[in-house]
Amino acid sequence: MKFDTPAGPNPIDRGRVVGIPHDRIEGAAKVTGTAPYAYERHDAAPNAAYGWIVGAAIAKGRIASIDTRAAEGAPGVLGVVTHANAGKLGKGDMNTVPLLGGPQVDHYDQAVALVVADTFENARDAAKLVLVDYSPESGRFDLAAERMNGAIPPTGFNGPADTRAGDFDAGFAGAAVKVDQTYTTPDQSHAMMEPHATMAAWNGDKLTLWTSNQMIAWGVGEVAKTLGIPKQNVRLVSPYIGGGFGSKLFVRADAVMAALGARKVGRPVKVALARHQIPNNTTHRPATIQRVRLGADRNGVIDAIAHEVWSGDQPGGGPEVAAMQTRLLYRGSHRLTAHRLVTLDLPEGNAMRAPGEAVGLLALEVAMDELAEACGIDPVELRIRNDVQYDPEAGPQRPFSSRKLVECLRAGADRFGWAKRNPKPGQVRDGRWRVGMGMAAAFRNNIVAKSAARIGVDAQGRVTVETDMTDIGTGSYTIIGQTAAEMLGVPLDQVTVRLGDSRFPAAAGSGGQWGANSATAGVYAAAMALRARLAEKAGYAAGQAIFEDGLVKQGNQSQTLASLAGREGLWAEDAMEYGDLDKRYAQATFGAHFCEVGVDMDTGEVRVRRMGGAFAAGRILNPKSARSQVIGAMTMGVGAALMEALDVDTRFGFFANHDMAEYLVPVHADIPEQDVLFIDELDDKSSPMKAKGVGELGICGAGAAVANAIYNATGIRLRDYPLTIDKILKAQTA
Repeated sequence: MKFDTPAGPNPIDRGRVVGIPHDRIEGAAKVTGTAPYAYERHDAAPNAAYGWIVGAAIAKGRIASIDTRAAEGAPGVLGVVTHANAGKLGKGDMNTVPLLGGPQVDHYDQAVALVVADTFENARDAAKLVLVDYSPESGRFDLAAERMNGAIPPTGFNGPADTRAGDFDAGFAGAAVKVDQTYTTPDQSHAMMEPHATMAAWNGDKLTLWTSNQMIAWGVGEVAKTLGIPKQNVRLVSPYIGGGFGSKLFVRADAVMAALGARKVGRPVKVALARHQIPNNTTHRPATIQRVRLGADRNGVIDAIAHEVWSGDQPGGGPEVAAMQTRLLYRGSHRLTAHRLVTLDLPEGNAMRAPGEAVGLLALEVAMDELAEACGIDPVELRIRNDVQYDPEAGPQRPFSSRKLVECLRAGADRFGWAKRNPKPGQVRDGRWRVGMGMAAAFRNNIVAKSAARIGVDAQGRVTVETDMTDIGTGSYTIIGQTAAEMLGVPLDQVTVRLGDSRFPAAAGSGGQWGANSATAGVYAAAMALRARLAEKAGYAAGQAIFEDGLVKQGNQSQTLASLAGREGLWAEDAMEYGDLDKRYAQATFGAHFCEVGVDMDTGEVRVRRMGGAFAAGRILNPKSARSQVIGAMTMGVGAALMEALDVDTRFGFFANHDMAEYLVPVHADIPEQDVLFIDELDDKSSPMKAKGVGELGICGAGAAVANAIYNATGIRLRDYPLTIDKILKAQTA
């Protein structure tokens, strides 16, 4: 099915199942332990051996020699894999460096060996006996220092590195009010609950991987290319995933090393990264340096806006695209955005939840707060004055498909009690706490991707949906089930959803906030094909048949789905493909974050007291799980604002705080009341579902709202994230 014209009325609009809050249909399986994760598939591959990855002890250089003899002779060891015996390996297109190092070492803790043994403990202990002799080389590990040595315009991401409109230099020079500030964000780790884990088994020349992976179709291609085998010989299975946040978009070392280990020892092998291995062995969100310049008249109307970003990655890697939202969010005739990439020898940088906007708005939305203060205008009003209903780079000929930023700002402010805020910083006290409110706009691009599904009805009238879409804790099972139930007119409990297997039709996968809208649109396409088959079998006109209450109806006639399916059942498969609507219309999601904090007058401790937000993201398919996604994202925004940072040892090139004891993330005690309001919206140019993404929108701007609240409470403006106690105390005494 091709979606190339705006969606008209369709079966989803009935809203009997879609758009209604539902519990997760896989929830019972998860809480009873019957939803197995990759490392737990004992049923699928019994008698599995255990692998332990040996990581490089240097950040850059070469392996002079590896001596595995002691490890091979240790109790229970079945084999050791290194670059010397792994055979010829390729590199996946989505990996910046090889997943098995040697003889070249590209970063600290890059896998250089795998020890396979009969028990986990034997594999782990024997791994300590692998002796690696290195020839280290000097590396580049400091973004700020290397930026001064030169940075290049990056390639390989969606859109040009630089954009311009008008004459920014002249526009900024002539502005009555100017903001010109630099903001920094640190490297961050995904810190998901389930570690990277895989179980691998070979059957002749065919490989099956039970793995924790967000993008099944991508993973199949990457494994095939890395191992040099045909794609049809690779099967990936990922029905349940315990979080990813972007770290599992691409195949990582656990998958490749498990496959190599299983081939080496001739039996299934399972590999899980220990928590301390994850930050350096896998991917992370790169640190940024961001310069934002805003030029406005004295009424706060922006005429000149610029956002320049520096980030680092391995050679051939990509940037953190932190200026992307600045291209679309606010007005301004004179515009400039630029991304620059610095070569660093740190572990690979890559996508983390809301890449680009999550850190870009930490800078832009604080700069907007600074502009509001300079103009003497309320921060909400400032954003309303700079709203624009079309792509400000392209002009009015490219309007937004739907843009309800102003509605979010007004409704969110009213619900939060923003009018009670004292605009003068440092004036509100509650005992020993200084209290302040802050806000920020939320923005995240809307992306759609081709997505397919297979759907069938059996002789009992039960509906089954199959697609390789994944559920990373986001509720994919439920919204896919809701879509099928709505389309075929059955209750949700009459639908079985099967996900995460490369034998199923290829879906969009979980990432980039495109998964829910795209995957359900693929189910919509398959359901429309099945509806046509069922109507034809009933002798009804497909366009006139009504599907409800387990029946197919036309006029005063009706037949049951079960009778039409027959003993053999009836199936259909289709995909949703997209035309050029996203080129003709700018498509994005919008919101407004509000936050109240308390800052201890003596210690500088920050406590978030309450948060609220209003969001416009098209049709909300399941308000219950959508709210969960948003409050989880808001929580990550608090982490980015106050505590999350990977500390780089710039002498030896690794992240020093590589476990959950020292990489700090918010816990329950850090997160009080969170209020979420969804603004009614249908976007008929996004998909037949008239939905958009929402999972990443909640993090976009959340941290800036915290930062702006701290300023309102204290009068201290910090621009170096995270905003930790030591920085607040230093600013207090400056």
